[in-house]
Amino acid sequence: MLLGLFFVTTGMLLNPRVIWEHPFLVLGFFIVPILLKAVMITGLARLFGSPQGVSMRTDLGLAQVGEFGFVLLNLILDSHLVDSTILQAILAAMLLSMLAAPFIIQSMDRIVLWLSSTEWMLQLLQMTKIATQSLKQSGHVIICGYGRAGQNLARMLEQEGISYVALDLDPDRVAAATVAGESVVFGDAGWRESLLAAGLHRAAAVAITYANTPSAMRVLHNIHELEPTLPVIVRTVDDADLEKLTAAGATEVIPEIVEDSLMLASHTLVLMGMPMRRVEEMRDARYSLLRGYFHGADDIDDDGHEQVRLQSIPIDENSEVVGHSLDDLGLVGRGVE
Repeated sequence: MLLGLFFVTTGMLLNPRVIWEHPFLVLGFFIVPILLKAVMITGLARLFGSPQGVSMRTDLGLAQVGEFGFVLLNLILDSHLVDSTILQAILAAMLLSMLAAPFIIQSMDRIVLWLSSTEWMLQLLQMTKIATQSLKQSGHVIICGYGRAGQNLARMLEQEGISYVALDLDPDRVAAATVAGESVVFGDAGWRESLLAAGLHRAAAVAITYANTPSAMRVLHNIHELEPTLPVIVRTVDDADLEKLTAAGATEVIPEIVEDSLMLASHTLVLMGMPMRRVEEMRDARYSLLRGYFHGADDIDDDGHEQVRLQSIPIDENSEVVGHSLDDLGLVGRGVE
């Protein structure tokens, strides 16, 4: 809260007229610090042994002005060390720098490929490694993420004689798994090229095993464009994004909290003497049974509104409401859909 207040009060110090009255001064203060930081960060990254592409990505991610610059600016303002026009131009350039940062990071790969002569070769080499791993496979599963969930899935697929190709961005994990003879390769599942190299058009299914909704949405978007009928299974932490992921093309969404609660309930019911067949029937209807959560005061969505409570109500063929609409029952306008 205090950090937000700090940024609000800092932004209130800006006089927007300085951008129109001194555009070249603002532009100079915007470009020069970014270039200086870019040269310094790239040089340090190269000094510590990072490849050219990694160095340039690091520089693009850190070249914008940081929050500490505003602290220094406030000290300069309090000490009256700089003319007010210069101070306003610096403040405007700093705010523009932070505003441009997301767009620079979003275009990072294209910028690096444009500036680096060796990056094309490295990207081609990476795609070749992925394609080599999946070249002889068909009807396989593409596993996005090779953490614990991905590794457990891979082992179960191996036991059933189903081939797979796993993509992961942790070089240490990929190296260790490769030495162990597992079908894992370094690659970003969010790239269309990585999915194509992994044999997306020949695959039987895709499993997104990391619980990161924005990244999963990128993967689903690419799959929907390239192979819209391919089954995709997505793992999430809870069921908050279940509808969003399903609408994006996920065939099945597995919320960890829901599955944990179902597993706990299943074991409890079995120990209480309920037949396994009945327990399996209950698990088959797992989401319809668990949509009736009663939310508390802390169940607020990102917009600050209370989440909608969905509750399933079974209606048999002898019920009095059969054949009537919600309007007939007087439920329209009372929060019932």
